[in-house]
Amino acid sequence: MPQKRSAHWSAKKEKGSSLGIKFLVWSYKVFGKGFFKFLLHPVVAYFVLTSSSEKKASIAYQTQLMKYQGRTTTVGWRQVYSHFYQFSIAAIDKIAAWTGDISYENVIVHNNNINDQIVSEGRGAVLIGSHLGNLELGRAIGKYNKNMVINAVVFNKHALKFQNVLNESNPNVRLNLIHVESVGSDTAILLKEKVDAGEVVIIVGDRTSTNAIGRVEYADFLGKKAPFSQGPFILASLLECPVYLIFCIQESGVYNVYLENFVESMRLPRKERKAILTGYIQKYADRLSFYCQKAPLQWFNFYDFWQVDDENIVRRKK
Repeated sequence: MPQKRSAHWSAKKEKGSSLGIKFLVWSYKVFGKGFFKFLLHPVVAYFVLTSSSEKKASIAYQTQLMKYQGRTTTVGWRQVYSHFYQFSIAAIDKIAAWTGDISYENVIVHNNNINDQIVSEGRGAVLIGSHLGNLELGRAIGKYNKNMVINAVVFNKHALKFQNVLNESNPNVRLNLIHVESVGSDTAILLKEKVDAGEVVIIVGDRTSTNAIGRVEYADFLGKKAPFSQGPFILASLLECPVYLIFCIQESGVYNVYLENFVESMRLPRKERKAILTGYIQKYADRLSFYCQKAPLQWFNFYDFWQVDDENIVRRKK
């Protein structure tokens, strides 16, 4: 019997409409964060009961993390509930960050000299982020540094809907979203122009391509090989600029943005391309593993992350 193909993360249908998202933002502005947190519990409970694939992914991730750490605790519905709840809190924080309720004083930027260096040198830069924590806090650094222009590359068109509503909620803060289906020459040329103008490009490195099957490198992540897309790293090499890592997590009620030096210029010579590319991706996976252990319930990839990236196994979106 042929193996049933599992859905790729991009094949999952979006839940919610622009009108619904606008209502959430309006409700947040009127009633505040406390009211939202009160309403979260029945909403989260509903998704724990009805979101089968996401629940399995949460269990698989937390089980792998505990195994990596040498723990044997069984992951049950309580741990899944906590994971879903943290995801909901992060969604509220996205709204709070964009409406100005999270001020600069509430955020600790580690290695903030990197921001100053990017602006002063005027060379532009690539920041490789992840779906850990609240990347909006990292993107929002642009509003605290008026000389920094932030461009976020998104591979999921659904992200545009939420971000467009946030932009409408606070027209004084703008984030340039660039939606791409895959990394091609047009994308590289566009982003090269932005980097050459001294602007910053943010791209996430922890999701496989929506339509480029097999263009991955397998790296050890939390003790098990997982596919990581080549795209973000190849793109960074084409832009010929400094590359940094960015992780944004909440710790003890404080928002921490961690900036790290990654490589001065990501070069991929043809003869050694695969080996060097794999090395960069493994280095990224190691740092992602480190921060996942700092904030284990704040990694929000609710699909089978370790699934082999093969067209006979993964069903992409139509």
